[in-house]
Amino acid sequence: MTTADTAPPAAPTGPEPLPFEELRVPVPGGDLAVLRWPAAAPGAPTVLALHGITANGLSWGPVARHLAGRATLVAPDLRGRAGSAGLPGPYGIAAHADDTAVLADALGLRTPVLAGHSMGAFTAALAAVRHPGRFGRVLLVDGGIGFPAPTHLSPDELMTAVIGPAMDRLSATFRDRAAYRSFWQVHPAFAGGWTPEVEAYIQRDLVGEEPEMRSSCRLDAVRTDGVGLFDREVLAAVRQLPSPTTLLWAERGLMDEPQGLYDEERLAVAEGTRITPLRAPGTNHYTVLTGESGAATVASLLLEAADGG
Repeated sequence: MTTADTAPPAAPTGPEPLPFEELRVPVPGGDLAVLRWPAAAPGAPTVLALHGITANGLSWGPVARHLAGRATLVAPDLRGRAGSAGLPGPYGIAAHADDTAVLADALGLRTPVLAGHSMGAFTAALAAVRHPGRFGRVLLVDGGIGFPAPTHLSPDELMTAVIGPAMDRLSATFRDRAAYRSFWQVHPAFAGGWTPEVEAYIQRDLVGEEPEMRSSCRLDAVRTDGVGLFDREVLAAVRQLPSPTTLLWAERGLMDEPQGLYDEERLAVAEGTRITPLRAPGTNHYTVLTGESGAATVASLLLEAADGG
């Protein structure tokens, strides 16, 4: 599949991306690419933040800006994506959870706040359960609470149901970075919300040479991780969390549709757990992390978690 020519995209407007450090951290099979936005003062708390299934660590850039130096934010490109695309399997939520613990040890992070968006939220919950005492409070962002898989779907059909058009993007080619920008700018979730920070996050995913550039995400990693969201251990993690946890959920869905991943009825399954659901008004699955109001809320909740609140 090759994308068609499109009209020149509009230039993004809004805050410029905050500078970051990029580190290479040894994990089984190779090195994990890790982005780091350092705090302004020694002794500030640290947040370890995990991205979604076809995203990368730069999706946390707007949150880093809203933290405004009050905490260090560390966000890896998970195995099979962006700067960590060369890392081999095994993939899966448990593999990412264990990589997260190895990363925390390698950087000497002492009980950092652990946060995750979408698939990263499931990974954060599982990491907290598999490595008790290793992390501090957990913040889940539009993910972490799952539901049993429909038994009538094949793995690829299940993946399409989970991430929709993103599956097509992973097998598409793009003639240049402008074409990739155009592809994403028409995505309903980013209507009116395209900023230099979103641009940087999206472009980090693109690899290869013109005129056949492509997403860095390894299709085998995405398939394995997507199916793994329905694994029994992953689904059970939210009922075993070691500390009180907030789930910030978006009102709208992946395509900015009115029905989001969660609503009050779906979140009834959180009753009896240590999770407190919190609605993020006016956000969708993407802008709950990359939009101004969403990123500001996430940053505020991270600082609250660092204070033990």
